[in-house]
Amino acid sequence: MATIELTVAYPGREGAHSAAACDRLFPAARLVALPTFSDVVEAVVSGRVPYGVLPIESSLVGPVAETHDLLYESPLSIVAEAILPVNHCLVGPAPIDLFEVREIHSHPVALDQCRRLLASLPAALAVAAPTTGDAAKIVADLADPTVVAIASDRAARLNGLVIIDDNVGDHPEAYTRFVSIAPYTRLDRREGDWRTAFSFATDHRPGALFHALEPLARHGIDLNLLVSRPIPSRPFSYRFDAVLGGHPLDAEISATLKEMRGLTEELRVFGSYRADREGGLAVRTV
Repeated sequence: MATIELTVAYPGREGAHSAAACDRLFPAARLVALPTFSDVVEAVVSGRVPYGVLPIESSLVGPVAETHDLLYESPLSIVAEAILPVNHCLVGPAPIDLFEVREIHSHPVALDQCRRLLASLPAALAVAAPTTGDAAKIVADLADPTVVAIASDRAARLNGLVIIDDNVGDHPEAYTRFVSIAPYTRLDRREGDWRTAFSFATDHRPGALFHALEPLARHGIDLNLLVSRPIPSRPFSYRFDAVLGGHPLDAEISATLKEMRGLTEELRVFGSYRADREGGLAVRTV
């Protein structure tokens, strides 16, 4: 009997942190690296791959806006999450004194998590890259010791780079939440703690957001995340992406979402998944 190989897409190159998240979420899958976040979403929407993996939240800088916006604009849902500790290394083609560095390449979120390093090198230019894995590849190809990257030790090894500093993050412990996305919403009830992700928008009137959220307090529902994002088609209007503790078919969750739908202009569920209790954040409280 023939077997079908599971294929999962992620943004960047093999050394990207998203690749490590794929290993956690899909240990036996064949991984496909794609250039951008939107390429991953398009691959899943078109059916080229059944799943994609994207970063969605940093414990230091908060939500990853691009992932939130892509989910809102697509028919995809979150079906799983993984929380990984992220260690930022300064890597380059050769050892170098920091004052000689001219450029530092990395993903914008990683750059934002290493503000102290950037502040200590005012003459160095910070250059955004699609992913930390891409940053390492760019630096390896340039082969200029004065051009370095903030990336993982895995990316350094894969690209033949040396580790100049093994931890340049602003905080000793940093975590990133990654999500698996698929063209369906999970409604199974496997054991464990569940999360329900959804997006809603309110009209412009005093107390609209307060009234929309009031059912959560009344039903005793834990609000794990609330993020505001602009709606491009409606200048200076905002939607709210949220995550609740619970399964969408739980009586209290279902009743709460029904009430909120009546108090908002629009409300759409875009995820049902088990909370990651095996990641570093679940074991080591920050």
